Amino acid sequence: MGRRSLKNVCLSYLSESGSLEIRQLAQTQFRKNENMTDVAGALGVLTHLDCAERETAFVEFENRWRKNTVVMDKWFALQAISSLPKTLENVQTLTKHPSYEKNNPNKIRALISTFSRFNQLRFHATDGSGYEFLAEQVLRLDPINPQAAARLVSVFNNWKNFAVVHKTKMNDQLQRIIKTPNLSGDTFEIVSKALG
Repeated sequence: MGRRSLKNVCLSYLSESGSLEIRQLAQTQFRKNENMTDVAGALGVLTHLDCAERETAFVEFENRWRKNTVVMDKWFALQAISSLPKTLENVQTLTKHPSYEKNNPNKIRALISTFSRFNQLRFHATDGSGYEFLAEQVLRLDPINPQAAARLVSVFNNWKNFAVVHKTKMNDQLQRIIKTPNLSGDTFEIVSKALG
């Protein structure tokens, strides 16, 4: 493991304490580095902390990099993986952000796919809100970009392996999608196989 990676893992472990000192250490690493690995490592720690340093860092990152679309993908993804309770609400808000191009596959991957594939805690909320959000995105995308919609909906492929509370709500969304008139062949194929 490289030194930067080790340093970022240590910072992540230390951040579990939630102490002001560690939050400030992450903020310092975020501000004092030109290396994107360290900047993203610090932001990746702060994204899970409900604190002023988190909000400030995301604003500073956006102000610095808003014209670099590839770097902004990282900004979207780091917010989508947050373990904070309002992450889904934040992701929904980010779909309206000026830098988010709702039909751009890279933006969809950075925000929506990151949330649904890598944020197990918030995507699998027991109220089913994460599943409902994903189904809405699939249905919005399907007429425009069926391949992107099919990739998104594939998150539900293993829905039968979950606890009853989750699989019932995932099944509800799969049924909602498959019953949609004029569903593309790409999305229909993925959903019908998942249900089969």
